[in-house]
Amino acid sequence: MAPGIGLMKRRVEKENDAIALAISGVMKNYNVKEEEIKTLETKYDDDAGDWYVALGFIDKKVIIKMDSVQGTISEIKEI
Repeated sequence: MAPGIGLMKRRVEKENDAIALAISGVMKNYNVKEEEIKTLETKYDDDAGDWYVALGFIDKKVIIKMDSVQGTISEIKEI
């Protein structure tokens, strides 16, 4: 039996780690420079163990959902 999310070691532990992963995902998917990206908001979901980071760049805004245990981006949604 696998341990619950609260017992597992997270790869994305801090807010700064989540922001860095989100920015790198946006740079890769949208071909923008790091200087053009602004962090709008961050949130951690304790129940699911997911980070949500809202970023703005050029004329777009995106929300990036990340799995903190796996250290991967689960979803990028334009708003």
